[in-house]
Amino acid sequence: MKQKRKINKYLFNIQIYEHKYEQSAAKPMEFLLSIKTKRFPQIKDSLDLKHHTKLFLISENLDYKDFMESLSKIQITEKGQRRIENERLLKLMSTAELHQSVKVTGITGCRHISCVTSDRVWVSDAENNLVLINTAGDILHHVRDLYNDFFSGGLHTVNNDNELIYISMEYKIMKLSKDMKITSTYLEATDTPWIPQCVYWSRSTRDLLVGICRMDSIPAKVIRYNQTGQLTETLKQDNTGRELYSYPGYITENINGDVIVSDYKTLGLGSVVVTSREGIYRFSYEGHPSGSGLMPWAICADALSHILVCDENTNTVHLIDRDGRFLSYLLIRPQGVFTPRSLGYDVTTQRLWVGSDIRQRVCVYRYITRKITQIDQPKAETNVMDPESEIQITETETLPVRNECLLKIVSPPELQQSFTVTGVNNCHQISCVTPDRVWVSDEHNLILANTRGDILQFPKDLISGEHGGHGVHTVNSESELFLIAKDSTIKKLSIDYKTTTLIKRIDSNWSPKCLYWSQHTRELLVGFYSINPSIRTGKVTRFNQNGKPTKTIQYDNTGQELYSNPKYITGNNNGDVVVADSYSAVVVTDYEGRYRFSYTGCPSGSGLQPWGVCTDALSHILVCDVKTHTVQMLDCNGQFLSHLLTKSKEIGIPHSLGYDINTYCLWVGSSDKKVFVYKIINLQNNLQGEYTLCHFENGVSSSRPT
Repeated sequence: MKQKRKINKYLFNIQIYEHKYEQSAAKPMEFLLSIKTKRFPQIKDSLDLKHHTKLFLISENLDYKDFMESLSKIQITEKGQRRIENERLLKLMSTAELHQSVKVTGITGCRHISCVTSDRVWVSDAENNLVLINTAGDILHHVRDLYNDFFSGGLHTVNNDNELIYISMEYKIMKLSKDMKITSTYLEATDTPWIPQCVYWSRSTRDLLVGICRMDSIPAKVIRYNQTGQLTETLKQDNTGRELYSYPGYITENINGDVIVSDYKTLGLGSVVVTSREGIYRFSYEGHPSGSGLMPWAICADALSHILVCDENTNTVHLIDRDGRFLSYLLIRPQGVFTPRSLGYDVTTQRLWVGSDIRQRVCVYRYITRKITQIDQPKAETNVMDPESEIQITETETLPVRNECLLKIVSPPELQQSFTVTGVNNCHQISCVTPDRVWVSDEHNLILANTRGDILQFPKDLISGEHGGHGVHTVNSESELFLIAKDSTIKKLSIDYKTTTLIKRIDSNWSPKCLYWSQHTRELLVGFYSINPSIRTGKVTRFNQNGKPTKTIQYDNTGQELYSNPKYITGNNNGDVVVADSYSAVVVTDYEGRYRFSYTGCPSGSGLQPWGVCTDALSHILVCDVKTHTVQMLDCNGQFLSHLLTKSKEIGIPHSLGYDINTYCLWVGSSDKKVFVYKIINLQNNLQGEYTLCHFENGVSSSRPT
């Protein structure tokens, strides 16, 4: 094993130099001189390496002039690049790594990206803006006559000479010179009924691919033009005469010559249509095999012939192989991006640029790396432990008695009662007061009702639809109500229904969206949303009992925003902060604000539209999913456990949840003004009648004989 380590170290040194200078054809002398002076580790004679490696030694009498004269005799007859099959050099990484995050000014969002160099890209939005930026976010050039259409996105591309080609407002295809001084017409808009929707420059064939649609009908087509602007091919129908495209929004090409089109078909549905270079239909990709569907936006192909596509339905980036087989969700609601809509692939660095059409931010990821098979550890060594290594023993702490010892899940949940709430249009939020009283609200109304549906209190003019009518109220340990008022202040309604202002609006740039009173810490958690349309982000602030802010949770450990628009918020028994975010995720951080995980549906990435959230006595996280009309149960680490409640005619669409810590009952508010009460947790059978749980003010549960 020691000999193997020495060999690996030796080979690793060689690879460092190979990797460093493999693309440095302009500096051969520096490379040769460096390996000439480098002292490689000595390999003992006991190792038989004569059949495995050969060391080519460079003479000490190497003359610089003689060497340069030899190099000058080499003739290069054709411009090109050395190529080896990428499958032998590159491999997929286990997870995509964030390398950089760039804020882009001058646009309202990132709808399409065209890479120029490793540090420069063109980015466009949906409002005719097209800017050239660097990795610092600086605007280097601004094009203001870009065509704009709801279905189009891939309106620009870059050719082999790094010139910009784009579709203008007059439906012309324009070309901007590399120095950005001359704009010329590349193709005139001659065929009036047809409008160009997307363009792509093929670096291999130097052809321009254009997706076009008719103004008066749905069928579309893809046209190929050569370098002189002559039409050479039209892709319109498959071999059965069926129309291939409806509304091509983005277009790209794979290494094998396949033409890949992101095609919008109908509301919320679309496909990725792939044909061969000759125009022969190959396949259509319509989403994950689970049947979640696909609403495709930007597409690109990488150095390993993978196809990447942004999916609006799940807010993910799908990775599929060249034959249309789903491989993985490469990015699942990435932090800071939230809604990936645009992609740009850098063929030089194998890095992926990802942008959102609702945010002024582009993130750069690496998900492909070089293979280093020479230094991969043999499988036999994987489980071998160095005898000299010491076993580290950390201090342990006394763990409290867990509720799992005393409680059990009721499966299936037992319906205790149901009632219709008058005075509201639907049940957007539920806050439990006692086992027979709850506060229920919709967009504009807030009422206190009992389990018969009687209205006990109807405070008027307190809440407003401006805040979405979601998680806008909560109840503390003394049964006092906290709510977000019309004026964006947070008010407290005492048990005798007297209103006082607890928290005034501190910053006019932030609007409160949801709140939750923590019974454990006796603190108020408030979710805020930025009212600046160019930022579109959220944060969670913790307030003490006096209404003073003590902690703000906004970013993960990479500096990316955690929330886009918090709708509901709750806390778990372990101190975690659980937020239902507008864009398809339940985001969980620990008490200190460190990011833990995001839940995006089952399977992960399959799509989620979260509404009401709560936690139970067993630290489960429960969330309403209006996409599947279910209530889903997760453990405290984000692992899906079950669909606690599934779609039914009685419950309709579950919108809100409230958990009663005294009776272990779950209150579910539906879209049709009905509230259902379910028993979801019970005492263990051997504890029935013997023990009861006592809840103390500090939130710790214990047991004592009845």
